[in-house]
Parts: sequence; C-alpha cells; structure tokens
Amino acid sequence: MKIIFRHEIKPGNNINADEIVKILLRHRQIKNIKEFLSPASPLTITLTDFNSKYKNQLKKTVKILEEIKKRDGMVVVYTDYDTDGITGGAILWEMLHLLGIKTMPYVPDRKLEGYGFSKKGIDNVKRLFNPNLIISVDHGITKVDEVKYAKSLNIPIIITDHHLKADKTPRAEAIFHISELSGAGVAYFFAKDLFNHLKTTTENYQRLKKYFSVDYIVLAAIGIVADMVPLTNRSRNVVKWGLEKFKQIDRPGLKHILKEAGIENKEITTYEIGFIIAPRINSIGRLENAIEVLRLLCTNREDKAYRLAQKVGQKNTERQLMVEKSVAEALKQVEEKYPDLNHIPKIIILVSDRWVEGIVGLVASKIAEKYYRPTIVITKSAESYKGSARSIPSFHITDFLRSLKKYLIDVGGHKQAAGFDLEKNNITKFVKAAEKKAENMISEKDLEKQIVADLKIPLSKINLSLVKSLEKLQPFGIGNPQPTFFSRVVINGAQFFGKQNNHLKIFVKDIALGSRINNLGSPLELIAFNAADQFTKLSRGQTIDVVYRLEIDRWGGKEKLRGKLINFF
Repeated sequence: MKIIFRHEIKPGNNINADEIVKILLRHRQIKNIKEFLSPASPLTITLTDFNSKYKNQLKKTVKILEEIKKRDGMVVVYTDYDTDGITGGAILWEMLHLLGIKTMPYVPDRKLEGYGFSKKGIDNVKRLFNPNLIISVDHGITKVDEVKYAKSLNIPIIITDHHLKADKTPRAEAIFHISELSGAGVAYFFAKDLFNHLKTTTENYQRLKKYFSVDYIVLAAIGIVADMVPLTNRSRNVVKWGLEKFKQIDRPGLKHILKEAGIENKEITTYEIGFIIAPRINSIGRLENAIEVLRLLCTNREDKAYRLAQKVGQKNTERQLMVEKSVAEALKQVEEKYPDLNHIPKIIILVSDRWVEGIVGLVASKIAEKYYRPTIVITKSAESYKGSARSIPSFHITDFLRSLKKYLIDVGGHKQAAGFDLEKNNITKFVKAAEKKAENMISEKDLEKQIVADLKIPLSKINLSLVKSLEKLQPFGIGNPQPTFFSRVVINGAQFFGKQNNHLKIFVKDIALGSRINNLGSPLELIAFNAADQFTKLSRGQTIDVVYRLEIDRWGGKEKLRGKLINFF
C-alpha cells in the first residue's frame, strides 16, 4: 500500500486556517472559491446557465405541453428505478400533475424490462396510458432504437438525462442532457423552468413555488448524493441548499422515511443520505417494482406514508441480508476460482444463476473494494444475463465495456460503475474477451492500492480553528471529500470502546513536541470503528504514521476536537 499526500506543511511554516483551506481547494481544482464556499440558490439557476441551446428546446417543450393540455392529452413520466430516477420522477410527475396536465408515472420492471427505455416498456406504456408524450428521467440518452420505435407508435419523446452519451444520439423532440448533474438534478431544473413558463391556478402556483424552494431541492439533493455525482459545480448548489432545507420538509413520505430510519430529529448530511435514506429508497426497486416508492414520496396521506415507509424499511432489511449472503457466496467463488489469492487476474468476473439482479451491483462493489480490482458480477435473468460492474479510480469501466459491445445487448454507466445486458450464448465469449483485454489494459501500477491524503501536517498545527474552517467546505462527497491528513505521531495511550468493546481509541501527540501536542495542550483522540483487533499492534511511546479526518464532537454543548482514523503504519 502506498501513501500519497498532495501538499506538505512543515513545522516551521507559518500558516493559518484560511490558507490551508485555499490549498485544499486549489488541489481540488476549484477556481471560484467564493462561489464554492457560498453557492447560490438553485432557484437562481436556469437551464440556459448549463447550455444556451436549451432556450429553444424549452420553448418547444412548453408548446408541446400546452397543446397536450388543451386537448386533454396524456403525458407519461418514464423514470429509472433507482433513487436518482425515483426522486427526479417524483419532482417532474408531481409538478406536471399540479399544473393540471394529465400525467402518469411509469417505472420499468428491473427484471422484465431492464434499465431505461425498452420496446417491452414502451409497449406497456402504450397499452396502459396511450400517451401523447413520454418524458424520460435519468435515462434515454443512449436509446436510439427505442426512441425510434416509440415514434413509430406515434409517441414523441423528450429526454432528460445525465449519463455518458454513446456514439449516436436519439432523435427525440427535445433533449436536456447535463452531465454535471444527476437525473434528479436535471429533472429539478427542467421542471422549474417549465413551471416558470406554464400557467397554473393561484392555489397550485403557491404550492409549487414552495415545493421548488424546499421539497424539490431536497429530493434533487437526495438523487445527486445517491448517484455519487461530484459535489462541485452546480450539483453542489443543489446539495448544499437541499441539506439546509431538510428541516423545513413537511412532506409525509420523507418524514416517515426519516422516522422509520431513526434520524427524524438529526441534522441530515450527505452521510445520512448516502447510507441511510438512499438505500431505503433503492431497496424496493432492487427487489420489485419501484412505483411504490414514488407514491411514498408524493403522497399527502399520513397513513399511506407510514405504511409505505414501513414497507421500505422492511425491504431494506431484506436487501441487506440478501447482499450479505450473496457477498459470502461471491467471496467463496473468488477463493475457489483463484486458490492463490496473490495471483488474482486484473479483472474479477463472477457468474451465478442464483443472485438477484437488483443487488449484483452491491456485490460487485464489495468484491472490488476487498481485492482492489475492477469487478463484474453477472446473473441470469428471464431472457438474458444481466451484469453490473464496479471499478477502481484508474480504470474507466463503462468505456471498457463499450469496447466489448459486440458481445452485449446494451451497456451504460459512469467511470466507476456500469450495467449491461448480455445474450445467454455470448457469456463464455464475453468473459474470455474481457479478461484478455483487461490484462493488456490494466497495469500493475493501476492495481497498487493507494491512500491519498490532502495534507502532510504536523499535529502541532491541528486546532479547533482549523476544523471550523474546514467545515466551510461542506457538503462533503464525491469530488469534494472530507479532507484527510497524514501525520507522524507518538502513541500516548489506547483503549477499547463500544458495547462489545469492538472499537478502538488511540491518543497521539506530535513527535516533535514531547508531551505537548497542540495549542489545546492535550493528546489528540483518534477513533477507529470495528478496529479493536489492532490494539495488540500498539504500545505507548511507539512512533506511527496516521491517516485521519478531523471533526468536532459537540456532545453536551461542548466542543472537543477529535479525529477518525483511516489507517496507520
């Protein structure tokens, strides 16, 4: 394992907290520091701020919707089944509905229809709703044939998406593609601009105005964080304001999700979204049709919200157990397939007929994390094989899979994650071709696990003032992670904590300052969860290198500086 730090502050450097913040932002390639630290409200941002061509596209869309409303026609919001798609779909469907346009949401069945547009899904929409227009949320930008098929059925399509474009772009009525946002982010700005151009009643106008100021910003923020979009540029604006608006939410569905999760009175950060809220919204779509979650987010009835939130919680527990079992099976398969774990190939490909399609991405993520290899997990579906892939930072997995498209039915995704369909009779050929290509493309250097710290810094420079300045960088997430520090320290003591004594607490001091650590005059406490087994490696007076993050413990109204240990050497 290799440690890399982007900048070093030496003991003799005279540097203050604000200067350290500027160093961090410079390394994150943030050019407009003022805007980054005080992002403008999403209410002030329009589609034309992303691309001037959207002005004409929006005019065309407004004209189409006004004509449909006049004829009492039907619009279908065809959304993806993950958290990003569901939150974006909820925003757009509800907004159109409150504008008085006859609108229905449609969420494809993951098992029977797969991701995004499919001929089967379009046929279902035609049969159920006979729409005059379909608007996509969080998909569609690669679906050339499917959009053409919808047109053959006299159904025009408008696409809102953020995923990577393919070689060809569909010939839709209008396309709103913004790669710096998530699907819900695009849906938010698209819906907001429509709202500002379409007429509605006074009652619903005031209601929607409040929703765009609070509820819809929160939903868009959930989608952005869940889809791991970099929290830079305008995605940061949405998440920053969305987190602040959580406390103003009066939407029964969201309130009951928070209550069921036990975080109703807690300050919501990107952690709560990414690890508590989003998995619950995702859970139903992984195991059955996700339309129930969209209903949960949009209902005004407390009893319905309570019932659906309980179901979401139960499905999340079921999903967790299923993932745990499947990961154990996957690990066993790796050990059987590669008895010498020191010679695992450069890409791991696992196949099973038993794994549930909705969780293979989670399995791939666990395997990729453990072995630090791009990982593809494939399972059998009704008519084909479905695959999900997760990667390491240096390897673009979607580009890799697209280079093998002759074996695939469909593929889409991002740099670090992808999904695809595969014909049953192509699976052996695909696996062999993928393994061979990966061996040539991935270097040994790519597979060397690295821990990257933002700053190498003496512990004597650490204080409350610095950590308060670092808090200005929130919200933390992809593209803007919580800053990490690397220091050489001396152990002053260590102890267990937690109900089962399974966590570890280490007290450290600056190697150069004897018994004095910093201007607080006491050792720094570093906590490490589920690391009690490391206790025997430590001894008082021992010199170690630590990589850690800093935070302020504000328990009981007091402020105490502490760190979260990432690793030590």
